[in-house]
Amino acid sequence: MIANYLRYEVNKKSRVLLLYPQGLEFLTAFLGCLNADMIAVPAYPPKGNQKMSRLQAIIKNCQPDVILTTSSLLEKVKSKLGQIIDSNQIKCICTDQLGTISEELADNLTIDNEIAFLQYTSGSTGNPKGVIVSHENILHNSAYIQTAFQLTEESVSVTWLPSFHDMGLIDGIIQPLYTGFLGVIMSPQAFLQKPIRWLEAISYYRATHSGGPNLGYDLCVEKVTNEQIKNLDLSCWLSAYNGSEPIQYKTLERFINKFQSCGFKSHYFYPCYGMAESTLMVSGGELEKEPICLNLDAEQLAKNIICEGNGNSTKVKELVGCGHSWLDTDIQIVNPETETICGDNQIGEVWVSGSSIAQGYWQQSEVNTAVFSNKIDSLNGCYLRTGDLGFIRNQELFITGRIKDLIIIWGKNYYPQDIENTVQNCHPALRKDGAAAFSLEVDNQERLVIVQEVERTYLRNLDTNEVVKAIREAVSLEYELQVYAIALIKPASIAKTSSGKIQRYACRDQYITQTLSLVGEWQQKLTTNELIKDSNLEITEDNIINWLLTKLTGILGLEEDKLELETSFSEYGLDSSVALTLTGELGEWLEMELEPTLFWEYTNIDELTEYLWEEWENDQD
Repeated sequence: MIANYLRYEVNKKSRVLLLYPQGLEFLTAFLGCLNADMIAVPAYPPKGNQKMSRLQAIIKNCQPDVILTTSSLLEKVKSKLGQIIDSNQIKCICTDQLGTISEELADNLTIDNEIAFLQYTSGSTGNPKGVIVSHENILHNSAYIQTAFQLTEESVSVTWLPSFHDMGLIDGIIQPLYTGFLGVIMSPQAFLQKPIRWLEAISYYRATHSGGPNLGYDLCVEKVTNEQIKNLDLSCWLSAYNGSEPIQYKTLERFINKFQSCGFKSHYFYPCYGMAESTLMVSGGELEKEPICLNLDAEQLAKNIICEGNGNSTKVKELVGCGHSWLDTDIQIVNPETETICGDNQIGEVWVSGSSIAQGYWQQSEVNTAVFSNKIDSLNGCYLRTGDLGFIRNQELFITGRIKDLIIIWGKNYYPQDIENTVQNCHPALRKDGAAAFSLEVDNQERLVIVQEVERTYLRNLDTNEVVKAIREAVSLEYELQVYAIALIKPASIAKTSSGKIQRYACRDQYITQTLSLVGEWQQKLTTNELIKDSNLEITEDNIINWLLTKLTGILGLEEDKLELETSFSEYGLDSSVALTLTGELGEWLEMELEPTLFWEYTNIDELTEYLWEEWENDQD
């Protein structure tokens, strides 16, 4: 029905923006676009008070003729994007209200190198990058994944990853269709609210194939109780893949230790490496083999030197291998300056060639030549420059870092210059071109740190609390990210090159060694203690307030007397992932099914408490 509508109403090769919640409505719209010879553009649907700058930039870049969505989302789409929709004369179609058009679907499409969809990925907010993925790319990477994971019609997968994310789309949705096995789709919100749901789905459906980034496994370790583990059977799980962000060996260890009693085995873990520019998967290991881990000297590794670490030293970096290439894909480690191949155990840039490599970025011809069309003497084919640093040892790929200063938190990519621009424009006390944003590993998780110069005129009467509050709110609203630490420094003291560019790694080193010229600072106080024994707490209106205050002070690292009941959660820098987890915990205590949008609809403690108390009382009647 969707394909026929598009075929009648829209020109071939038109871009069609897909704004859907997780589920079958997205799947039918996506497949309808492919069958109608359109170019699908999956994107995050608008929600709550989230800023739309990235989605607006995507629309500006791909210039869609049509937006497909649902009737329940249409009002929100128009309220958030009305001006850009009207000015570009974009049709908005609710696919759940389409009538029947009686015509056979096309089954003899000549596709090959035709564009299937645009995967918007890690480009900056102002200049998003839409990876051009062809039908041939999809078919090749699907065969690639099928081969590497030994998938058959008897396999079963479970995914909670977003369908507009490359891993959620290619592995979670397309792979079950390609191989012909049962694929179970769960919303990211459902998982983040209650991580046990993911493991329950694996256990119930006897899933053999499921995974995600570190955060998924970390949340299970943190949130799943020993009582819940007794009801799980994870012995069916053959490939627990881990990718999308740097793989932490301690994450694997903690997960194994917690869940081995319900059948999970260490060789189920399947570390892998990939990116949207290669459709999805680039490398992976062998099933039923233990993950490979190297202990390297962290200080030498920071200098791109491979040196075995001393097991007794605290300065050891554990690197997890990401397997090897499959089928016709070739991985080379290349000196990024000389563009010559490095030897084994030499760190260089990871270059990749093969039939899964995308055609480039949409409307980025100059960038495409530099990124997708690289040659290596004595080797055939064009190579993709990934921007990742790594080395190969005994045919195993190890990723050591990035050439560029990309920040990866919770499996999502952020450009530091975007965050820096947001920060320096959020308060008049902050100097322009005087910010550095970078990530720091704390308690085995990457966390966001901001270093920012202060205007000279504000030094004497600087209100650190006010500035910190402004920064946290701005970053939370724009990126749904929680800031871990903020260092306010003297004017003209931030590390820069001779040409005036911010030296983020130097700033990071100065932050770690405490050699910044500080005028004010703030750091989140992390706590792992159980804050409240929820089950023993009487449910009253006052106790709902106390529950929220106690949980939020622990998560946000604030003193309880610093939290105000009428101040919005976004002002305190509460990010979406944490809000969803809190919603799940709150629902368990109150024994209520709560909507995942709770913290966006009721934006402060006062509003949320009033709603929860009223709903709870109604449930008792």
